[in-house]
Amino acid sequence: MNMAMIGLIAGMALGFAGYFGGFGAFLLVAALGAVGFVAGRFAEGDLEPGEFFRTRGERRR
Repeated sequence: MNMAMIGLIAGMALGFAGYFGGFGAFLLVAALGAVGFVAGRFAEGDLEPGEFFRTRGERRR
């Protein structure tokens, strides 16, 4: 499944949540989708926990 199709499905889910559940449901679905996306990236090995918990003084070169 390509990224355009995944974006379409995510947009439709957010649209349905916003229409039927209101703005609060829209925000909840968007937040849970973001958490699921990050968890999926961790599971695939594309992200490492150190990328989120690095201090300000540390910079990647």
